[in-house]
Amino acid sequence: MSKIIYSLLTLLLFSSCSSDSTTPTPSPTDTAYFPPLTGDVWETKSIANLGWKQTAVQPLLDYLALKNSKGFIILVNGRIVMENYFNGHSATTPWYWASAGKTLTSTVTGIAQQEGLLNINNKVSDYIGTGWTSLPLAKENLITNKHLLTMTSGLEDITNGDAVDPAHLTYKADAGTRWAYHNVYVKLQDVVASASGQNWPNYFNTKLRDKIGMTGTWLQVDNNSVYYSTTRSMARFGLLMLNKGKWENTTILNETYFNEATNTSQNINLGYGYLWWLNGKSSYHLPQSQLQLSGSIIPSGPNDMYMALGKNDQKIYVIPSKKMVVIRMGDAADSVNLALSDFDDVLWQKINALYQ
Repeated sequence: MSKIIYSLLTLLLFSSCSSDSTTPTPSPTDTAYFPPLTGDVWETKSIANLGWKQTAVQPLLDYLALKNSKGFIILVNGRIVMENYFNGHSATTPWYWASAGKTLTSTVTGIAQQEGLLNINNKVSDYIGTGWTSLPLAKENLITNKHLLTMTSGLEDITNGDAVDPAHLTYKADAGTRWAYHNVYVKLQDVVASASGQNWPNYFNTKLRDKIGMTGTWLQVDNNSVYYSTTRSMARFGLLMLNKGKWENTTILNETYFNEATNTSQNINLGYGYLWWLNGKSSYHLPQSQLQLSGSIIPSGPNDMYMALGKNDQKIYVIPSKKMVVIRMGDAADSVNLALSDFDDVLWQKINALYQ
């Protein structure tokens, strides 16, 4: 992290809290909990009250510390069961979401659509004008907002790196015919800004962040808009998505869009929704690869899990069948810095040991 970014972050104020509520497959009568929008109060439930195995806690914590973790939280039905910080990190320290923050962009795009400001099936150029790529106009006009949400824009994903200026957005295939992980999704932030008449951070803060009590900020880092927050703020967003876009009795994101976002969005990469990764599918593609791999992305993880995954192992795991959200922030667990690595599979083996 550069000194400039670090100094900016130290000026920001973030909320904090502590730990202890529910079971791996909670009773239907166990009501969902949502922490207040302000303050440090967050209900907890102990490992013992859940009937989980206390002997499995320390091996999990040891593994997290060994693998360069900084923040770790497990929520069950909204209550904190585990909250731990490592390697000099604390509950009030902001950290970057990396590509896990793509799911924030997906969610806010859905909010803008439900407000009637945009339609994800419309072409991108309807909102930000033509010439946003270097493609011939006929090819550029094939690219819709939905293609950006599903990583099927057809734009070159390797040669031009992460740059998203027109000169670096070049043709590889027709939109909708090829899945490739690409930074061009950030153009959705421009779409939302144009459609709403507000800048992206203001619209995001008003429509999502402040409504669920998150803290944090967007910073521009290497051609990318990166979100920084505390671990608890990441957990709040995970809790919103566990509850299908609702915060208590308030609908933040409508359930129709939520369901589209957290299910297979196209027929090329079955393990991908609207900027969400999906576990338990019969096959998947990884970033920077056109190989189709058989089986589930994280074999040891629950099949119904949907995931926000970022560089250097930033993680939001949402598991509806267990009413569980798991958050991991930190440095790269291993020398592999992609969003997905063997770390996920081993981590889930150790989480499973808590209740299996």
